[in-house]
Amino acid sequence: MEISLRGRTVQASPIRKFKPYADAAAKAGVKVYFLNIGDPDIPTPQPILEAVRSFDDPILSYGPAQGFLELREEIARYFGGYGISLTPDNVIVTCGGSEAILFAFAAVGDPGDEIVIPEPFYTNYNGYASLADLKIVPLTLKVEDGYRLPPVEEFEAKIGPRTKAVVLCSPNNPTGTVYSREEIGRVIRLALDRGLFLIGDEVYKEFVYDGLRHTSILEFDEAADRTIVVDSISKRFSCCGARIGAAISRNPKVYEALLRFAQARLCPPSIEQRAAIAAYKMGLGYFEPVRREYERRRDVLYEGLSAIPGVVVRKPQGAFYMSVRLPVKDSERFVTWMLTEFRLDNETVMVAPESGFYSTPGKGLDEIRMAYVLKEEDIRRGLAVLKAGLEKYRTAVER
Repeated sequence: MEISLRGRTVQASPIRKFKPYADAAAKAGVKVYFLNIGDPDIPTPQPILEAVRSFDDPILSYGPAQGFLELREEIARYFGGYGISLTPDNVIVTCGGSEAILFAFAAVGDPGDEIVIPEPFYTNYNGYASLADLKIVPLTLKVEDGYRLPPVEEFEAKIGPRTKAVVLCSPNNPTGTVYSREEIGRVIRLALDRGLFLIGDEVYKEFVYDGLRHTSILEFDEAADRTIVVDSISKRFSCCGARIGAAISRNPKVYEALLRFAQARLCPPSIEQRAAIAAYKMGLGYFEPVRREYERRRDVLYEGLSAIPGVVVRKPQGAFYMSVRLPVKDSERFVTWMLTEFRLDNETVMVAPESGFYSTPGKGLDEIRMAYVLKEEDIRRGLAVLKAGLEKYRTAVER
């Protein structure tokens, strides 16, 4: 018997598919610096952990499909701290930002419809689009331009009769670019002119550097019926395993669709929702020291990469990722080699090949994504290992 076409063709995670190599190296006693995935080493705040430890309900029963009212109120209050007015009935609590993305894709398009996404983009958009049976139409951005959004005419060229939405991620994963208010405004006007939805993936909104400011698509009241925001506590509070996110919309029909999707999977996890409530009650003051720590790590990684011959990199403005062009032909082969063959003092580095962050075939073959989620001394050591590995690879493998 044959499984579904969807099951046969959905993209394997380009981040996780190399994990068996890393596991084998670690089992053999090799120290692996994991700079491949956005899983921060900053401790989860104590109020979150205490909320989990103190959970003492006698029955762990179903909760509301849309999430606990108290959590939805806290999320609305959190956005209010940024001058964005929401009500709890604009918020659907989801099983992580991942489910929020899938729900948003499924709400805006029917099978065969199209969504325009600037690339490189968060790799799992490919998988969620496959599950929703939508086609991604990529708009390729360039490292030489700092991965800025192009003129609106380039977006227009990607729009066809089946285009339903544009997806923007800012601060961006994987490039770290923070789109300006003017850039986002251009896409807002396009969505209004062409009758499109705009999906904003804003899970890194607290992590913006160099005095810049994050602009949410929810700030454009004229497009309130066109915008859907994907949100998550994973990176915000350093609790990726909690799997609590949100899909946010002020369009009643979109909200009803999101709610029906939520009802089909019954409810988000109850204990983790209690933890998320405790997280949001900490207030916006929690983020400043965390933001400064990531900014320091960014500077260390950027300076180290810039000193490696043949490497092309732009300093990111937000999130905790860098897109890096290496002097190699095939970054997947390089990553595999680093994990299976290269050792420097019994250490190696794991990074993510960036070809999987593109939808256009052949793009990103010489690129990687690096996540500066480790403490400064580990980043410095990882850089030394990467530099030595790159030098040996170019002379011994790709000569």
